Amino acid sequence: MNRTNVVFAGFMLFSLFFGAGNLIFPPLLGLESGSSFGPAIMGFIITGVLLPFMAIMAVALSDNGLISMGNRVHPVFGMVFAIIIYLSIGAFYGIPRAASVAYELGFKQVFHVDGGFALAAFSLVFFGITYLISLNPKKIVDRIGQYLTPLLLLVLAVLVIRAFFTFDNVASSAAGKYASSPLITGILEGYFTMDAVAALAFGIVVINALKDKGATSKRELVKGTFGAALIAGLGLAVVYFSLGWIGRVIPNENGFENGAEILTSAASLLFATGGGFLFGSIVILACFTTCVGLINACSRFFNEIYPKLSYSSYVAIFVLIGLLVSNLGLNMILELAIPLLVFIYPIAIVLIILSLFEYIAGKSQMMFRLSVAATSVYALYQVLTSLGYQLEFLARLLEVSPFFDLGLGWAIPSLLSAVIGYSIDRIKG
Repeated sequence: MNRTNVVFAGFMLFSLFFGAGNLIFPPLLGLESGSSFGPAIMGFIITGVLLPFMAIMAVALSDNGLISMGNRVHPVFGMVFAIIIYLSIGAFYGIPRAASVAYELGFKQVFHVDGGFALAAFSLVFFGITYLISLNPKKIVDRIGQYLTPLLLLVLAVLVIRAFFTFDNVASSAAGKYASSPLITGILEGYFTMDAVAALAFGIVVINALKDKGATSKRELVKGTFGAALIAGLGLAVVYFSLGWIGRVIPNENGFENGAEILTSAASLLFATGGGFLFGSIVILACFTTCVGLINACSRFFNEIYPKLSYSSYVAIFVLIGLLVSNLGLNMILELAIPLLVFIYPIAIVLIILSLFEYIAGKSQMMFRLSVAATSVYALYQVLTSLGYQLEFLARLLEVSPFFDLGLGWAIPSLLSAVIGYSIDRIKG
């Protein structure tokens, strides 16, 4: 495997992960963590970088990607869960959200327009270009890895380097939960990026890209995927640290409500009238590369399970869905998608960890079944409560689990269930 191809695949993977959400979370963390920035950003990197890296490798080590990971529970579960992952993180959430954020935080910052017509016109242009670039999957690495990612990194570097040499504000004391437990709070903030779910979709994009570049054996694919994931992970860690540092040292006389306001203000302070254009360019590039990757992942997946429709047909379908859903507005997209993501995210994490463990310790179907079942109970509870249902009796049963108040009540029960399931299979031989 040519090392240059692995490097470009790593650049591509970095761009696929680095959407608008990843852009605006770290600055707010830097602002709120203040003097506790070190442990806070370390916690964010643990779950915001390491967990997606594990997901990519879990997909690479599985014979049929995400489907075979779910098949360890049951073949029906494997197919249904994979379809839900691709539809939720892609067609009905990730793709339209990327376009909506590109419009809200990018296009509007540059051109100062608003209204339904402006959103519709932007969406047509955005998805039109996305469609053209996504049509040839074999060119994805070349177009994103060789051209779009270096451009995105260049624009980011201009902002970050200027900030390092300009801002010297003394960090304030840590606020809120960062004051008492900065590492744990950072871990939770990285967890809530939900990038591990996206990694399950992006893993197959990297594998297919390496295949298109000549990788044939399983060993080559795993080794190439590891290299690409390592490059992307290191790049994300450096960028997260840099953006968080901007939030830590930016002058804060008027206060900020979110990361977008921090970066918008930073760009304006550093580049005056050109600041809005710089920040808008970063957002649009970040969202665009993510959107291309998601459309490629979804189209390839559904083309593999139902090849009667061509890859280009699926690209057209997902572009059309993204175009229509994005015009509902960002708030509506989040309202519709968050309950589903809350349900699938814990299950996805359990599948990732167990798949890697199984690769080391040997197969155990009962381990998967018991652990996923226990996790599903907590995930379903979280979904129902997010929809407004009052489940006091069930809450009293589940809240005895550690970390329940943090939204991680599933962690210990899923671990214990996995241990029990693995022991049962070992006893049975």
